[in-house]
Amino acid sequence: MRNRVVGFLIIFVALLMGFIIYAFNRAMTEIVNASCEHGSSCPMWGTIDFQTNVSIAIMSFVIIIGLYLIFFGKEEKKITEEEIRNISIKKENYEEVLKTLTDEEKTVFESIIDSNGTIFQSDLTDKTNFNKVKVTRILDKLEGRGLIERRRRGMTNVVIIKH
Repeated sequence: MRNRVVGFLIIFVALLMGFIIYAFNRAMTEIVNASCEHGSSCPMWGTIDFQTNVSIAIMSFVIIIGLYLIFFGKEEKKITEEEIRNISIKKENYEEVLKTLTDEEKTVFESIIDSNGTIFQSDLTDKTNFNKVKVTRILDKLEGRGLIERRRRGMTNVVIIKH
């Protein structure tokens, strides 16, 4: 839910609390007036004042939270699948990274880039002509550097470039 909407909802709940506090205080005042014979020195008056002050403090705190969400709460931008598909992975964007890699790591990393940033690990072995063990070790190194991420898919892994 959007933060502004939640903020308005919280303020509505706080105002509802205010109405309940008002109604409760009126009822309690009538009860104390009818049952207390000591006048304003009756201890029940102090209880009503204390409960009123605590209730108003809680209500004020809730209103402040609502106002914060309305004016300062940041909205999260969700990326759609179409936007993800439109992100192009190009070698030019990774030139600095490629300079730091060994020849074998470059071959594997470039194969991932050529696949638009996502490839099955089993396809990497075919594309690079390295054996499974070598590809796994190279991917371990790349993952250790934070360049890629592997996710389990069935009997193989999907290798994804981290942006």
